[in-house]
Formats: sequence, structure tokens, C-alpha cells
Amino acid sequence: MKTFFGSTFVEEELLRDARIDYPIKLQYYKIMNEEETLEGKSKFGIYMVKKEYRKEGTKVEEGEVKEVTDDEKEIEEILKYLKRGQVMPVELEVIVNEYMEINHHFWKNKTKSLQNTRN
Repeated sequence: MKTFFGSTFVEEELLRDARIDYPIKLQYYKIMNEEETLEGKSKFGIYMVKKEYRKEGTKVEEGEVKEVTDDEKEIEEILKYLKRGQVMPVELEVIVNEYMEINHHFWKNKTKSLQNTRN
């Protein structure tokens, strides 16, 4: 099941720097794998759409990363990060993977640090 999370237009300055003369809209969606839900476990993913509003017509590109996390709050944080960074479909999987590696490494080390201060 897909749930709309949010959308944004790529900033004009970025478009100008890339010599793009048409607007680009990015839409982000939270995916919930319903098959996993039936088994008592939800897996969340991300789906996105990029729309280029060119003179000759609208060009659409899509991207998807399945089974990112079991934590709904975490997937929403990732979606906020992607939207704020105006991440495109072509970059989606790499950015999500890097985000997960960095954040899981950070929390793993933070937990160790807290445990060491208690001992």
C-alpha cells in the first residue's frame, strides 16, 4: 500500500545551475508491504516520482526501494531527509542505503557509549 508523504519542486537556482529551463516536481510515498503485515510484521519502503514539465510534454521517472525498515517513524525520517535534499529517483537507492548505514552505525556506537558510562 502506498501513502503520499509529500512533494517539492526542485529549487530554481539548482535548475539554473544545471541549465534546465523547466520545472521538476518530486513526490515521495511511504510503502507498506501488506504481505508482511499479514504475517504480523510490517516492512516499510519508499516510492517516488519525478515529473519534468518540458515544453514537449511531461516526462515521468519513478524510483522505489522496498523493505527499508520495520520502523514507521524511521521511514518517515528518511522521507523527510529525501524531500529536504530533493533526491531524484536515480539516486534513491544509494542515498537510502547510505542513510541507513550512517544512522545504524551512529546508534550502535551511541548505545555502546551509554553502556560504557553506566559500568
